[in-house]
This record gives sequence, structure tokens and C-alpha cells, in this order.
Amino acid sequence: MGGGHGPGRARAIQKPKDFKGTVKFVWGYLKQRKVLLFLAGAMVLINIAASLAGTSYLQPIIDNFLDPIYGNPTVAQRFAGLFRGIITLGCIYLVSVAASYLQSRLMVSVTQRSINTLRRDLFDHLQDLSVQYYDTHTHGEMMSRFSNDVDTLNDALSNSLTSLFSSAITLGGILGIMISKSWVLTILTLAMTPVMFFIAGRLMKVSSKFFIAQQSDLGSVNGYVEEMISGQKVVKVFCHEENAIEEFNQLNDRLCQTATTAQGYSGLMMPVMQNINNVNYALVAVIGGILSIFGSLSVGALVVFLQLTRQFARPINEASSQYNAVITAMAGAERIYEVMCEPAEKADPENAAQLIQQGRECYWQTYDQQGNPGEKIPVRGDVRFENVIFGYRPDKTILKNISLYAKPGQKIAFVGSTGAGKTTIINLLTRFYDISEGKITIDGLDIRNIKKDSLRHAMSVVLQDTHLFTGTVRENIRYGRLDATDDEVIQAAKLASAHSFICRLPHGYDTIIEGDGANLSQGQRQLLNIARAAVANAPILILDEATSSVDTRTERHIEHGLDRLMNGRTTFVIAHRLSTVRNSNAIMVMEQGEIIERGTHDDLLKEKGRYYQLYKGIVELD
Repeated sequence: MGGGHGPGRARAIQKPKDFKGTVKFVWGYLKQRKVLLFLAGAMVLINIAASLAGTSYLQPIIDNFLDPIYGNPTVAQRFAGLFRGIITLGCIYLVSVAASYLQSRLMVSVTQRSINTLRRDLFDHLQDLSVQYYDTHTHGEMMSRFSNDVDTLNDALSNSLTSLFSSAITLGGILGIMISKSWVLTILTLAMTPVMFFIAGRLMKVSSKFFIAQQSDLGSVNGYVEEMISGQKVVKVFCHEENAIEEFNQLNDRLCQTATTAQGYSGLMMPVMQNINNVNYALVAVIGGILSIFGSLSVGALVVFLQLTRQFARPINEASSQYNAVITAMAGAERIYEVMCEPAEKADPENAAQLIQQGRECYWQTYDQQGNPGEKIPVRGDVRFENVIFGYRPDKTILKNISLYAKPGQKIAFVGSTGAGKTTIINLLTRFYDISEGKITIDGLDIRNIKKDSLRHAMSVVLQDTHLFTGTVRENIRYGRLDATDDEVIQAAKLASAHSFICRLPHGYDTIIEGDGANLSQGQRQLLNIARAAVANAPILILDEATSSVDTRTERHIEHGLDRLMNGRTTFVIAHRLSTVRNSNAIMVMEQGEIIERGTHDDLLKEKGRYYQLYKGIVELD
């Protein structure tokens, strides 16, 4: 049996729940390259046939020329025959090498093209998913689909599939040749196989629980390291270095102990299997020698059989190892498949209105039921909520019977405690989520009857969480409107009071932003977000805690820019700082999903209700 090839290490293998459905999903990508896949399979068969033919050809070389059993050839005849045999053997193995190379190249081509298509489809589908999906799944969870799961599938398609196929065919071929040489020695070889698998199974069963513990302890160590690195400032501020080192050493020592035990059992498997193989090889050699002495088996046949005995365990071990790799890859493919099966964001109606811009003119183009162009409605930014009810989950209502309006050019502010529903109103207005009951209209059109792209093009949004992309400052501002000219980008930056600090950057507008703006202050990142909204030049402006990350001095510095930005636009403002909403046309005070007060700053102060208490500091926003 194959020396040096023990069964694969015991691992905690995660199996797919729907193996058949996952295989069908993966095959959907592979079958697009069926011709290349067929050629790769043909090369595998040629490689196996040539390899086994080379082993079998040793018999006529030995029996006819090295130890002739027929006739009495001269020395010259023996050398000539041996030379021809070696040349033939070399040609056979050359065919095997060529087939192996072509099979490898073909599978690489099939795999990389399939994975390329899979990655593209996965990324495209992620762009079509609703915001709700992103709110309910972590970024790390989604990134693991592109990294761990796709890479595992890539490795399996490149190596494991052909290895499994090759192992099965090779094992069948070896058994066939062994039986043809000596059925007695074949039975002896097969009799040792259950012994090998029984011992291997016992060792794998014991070691698997230690490998599971090792993976758990490794996750604890990695998680602790990540936590300490990300929180290094806090560690140093509170002088927690010694405690951190002590806690890490405890986790690291526990990992060392479980890993040592797991690797010890795994390392024991190899010498045990090798010795069983050696015992079997010795038995085959002894009994085969006896058969050869009595003329039941030629020397050449015995040499071939011994060679096959060495090779017998290899396809079994390879198949066992690759099987685990395939199962793990299928589990990863199933996770990708689950994402691909997630329903895309609800499609727009065929006759949904869309935003049309012609020069400075901007209007909603409506369509009738047949899809023919209908009325053109000027975009003014008249926004109305009518008895809106909404909950992120059916069993929990967040907004309760919300009604409000914003006339064109008005500034509407929302204040209230965390969880009162302020940001939810923005999520509904942008159609990140669809309302449960009621209606939201813009310029008299139900937003559910407006194409999502058009609806969002009509809005400039500055979110509380700033996000900048890797690229230049200019490119990040232009993200608000990709066809904006350089002059428009600069004007937008001036409008947001960002121009002066941009000019002080090493390369001005061509400065590269890295790591989500790690080379900028939080306030500067927010100013660029405001400039991005400004360059979009949309009729509706949404500021969701837009100044929460800006200090008081910077806030005052950008007030004039924000006033210019809001001029002529319908603006919705969510703010914790009440000083930023004083000049609003209407202030909505929200608590527990309801508007409990509404009015101007002065009117609400006169009522001496919740807003009055917040403004005077009698109660605080939480």
C-alpha cells in the first residue's frame, strides 16, 4: 500500500444542507465550459492509462530481457530489447506527462472563468439587494462570501474534482491489473484494507474533537488580537498592557495545548499507516516469491504487482482527503447560493415615473398603463406623508400614523430620543424600505410609482456615518454626480466650506484618500460628504445628523455653506444639536414613533412641552 500517504487529517467538516441543489448551482457555471471540461476529463483518462501502462510494461521488459523465461536470447539481443523497452517506456511516460499538463491547464482555464463569472454575478446581485439585507447581515459575513467561500470553491474546482475522478478511475485500473496478475495476492492486499481503515477511523474519531477545540481556541486568539489592536488607544490610556499580555498568554497557552494534542494524533496516523503498508508489502513479496519459485507467477509479474501494491493506497488516501475539501467547498458554495437566492429589491412598475433633466429644467415624466409618455410634472420638492405606518418587523411597529408635509423650499427638522423613528422616516422617503400602510408623495406622485433611481437622483443625502472611497478628493466629491465638471466640484467644495482645507492638502483636489479617509479628520470627512451632496444639485436635501461629527467652531464655519445649499431646496434635517434647527420652517418632535409636537422654534418654546424641556436642558436627548 502507498508508502508515505496516510489518510487526511481529521477536521471539523461543515457539510452543505442541500448538497443536490448546491451541486446544481455550481454545475450551472461549469457547464458553460462543457467542451473544455470534457477535454480535461479525456486528458485525465489518457494520463491514468499511460501511467498504468508504464507500470504494466515492466513485466515484458523483465521477463523477456532481464530474466528471460522464453527462449535463450544472446546478450546483444537482450541489450537491444532492453533499449527498445526503455524507449517505449519513456514514450509512454512522456504521454502521461503531456496529458497531465494539458489537464491541469484546461482545469485552470475552466475554474478561473467560472469563478470570474460567479464573482461578477455575486457582486451584481449584491447591488440589487435591498438596504434591509445589509442592515440584517454583517459586513464580515458578506465579505467572507467573496474571500473564504469563493477561494475554497476555487481550490476545489482546480484540484479536488479532477483528483476525485482520477482516484476512482486509477483505483479501478489498479484493481483490474492486480487481478489479472494474481488473484491470490489481490485478495491478500484487499484483506489488509479494512484493518487500515479501522485503525485510521479510530484515530480520526479521537483527533477530530481535538481539532474542533483547536479551531475554537484559534478563533478566540484571533478575536482577542483583533480586539486589542483595534482598541489599542484605550488599552494604552488605561495602562492595560500588562493585563492584555496576561490574558493573551492564557489564550495562547490553551491553543498550544489543544493544537499539540490534535497534531500529535494526526502525526501518529502517518507512521501507523506506513507500517501497515510495509507489513502488507512484505507479505505480498514473500507469498509472491513463493508463487514465483513454483512457477505460478513470473518475476516480471511479481515486480509489477509489488509496484501496484505501493500505489494501491494512494488513490484511496487522495480521494479521502479531496472528499473533505469538496464537501467544505460545497458548504461554501451553498452560502454563496443562499445570497444569490435572496430576493432583489422590489422592481419598479413598468409605468413608473422617472426624473428627466433637460438643461436646468427638471420634471417627472409619467406614463400610462400601456407605457406611453403622459403628463410632465415639474419637480418642486413638495413632500407629504399621509397616515404612514411602518415596522421593520411585522410584529413591531416603529412609525405610528405619521402625517406631515414639506412645501417646496421648506426646511423640516426632526428631533427626539434615539429610537424615536427619525432616521426611519428618511429610510422610507428614499425607499430603502417600503411603508406598510399610508402614502408618501412627492409633487403629488406616490413614491412607489416613481423609479427608484429617479427618486434617489432627486435627493442629496448626507448621512451620519461618513464613507469615503479610495481615490482622489475630486473623485469622492464627484461621486455625487459623475458628470460634474472640475469647476462644479470646486464650487461644491466652496459651498460646503471644504475648499480651504482641500487646498492645504499635499496635492489639493488630487490628494489620494485612503482607508475610508484615515488621513483626514472626522470633520474634514464630513465636509467632503456635504460637498458630495452639494455637487448632486438635487431638489430635495436630507441631512441625517450631518454635523454630529463636527466641532462647534467647524459647525459655525459651515452654517453659511449649508444655508446656501438648502436655499431653494426642500430640506429634511435630523439633529441632536437643537441649535442647528432653530431656523426650520417646522420642527417635528418625535417619541416612540409618533409626532408629539410640531411647530416653529418660537411656537414650541411657547408651548413649554417636550421641545422646551430639551432646549432648556431640563431633559436630555438620549
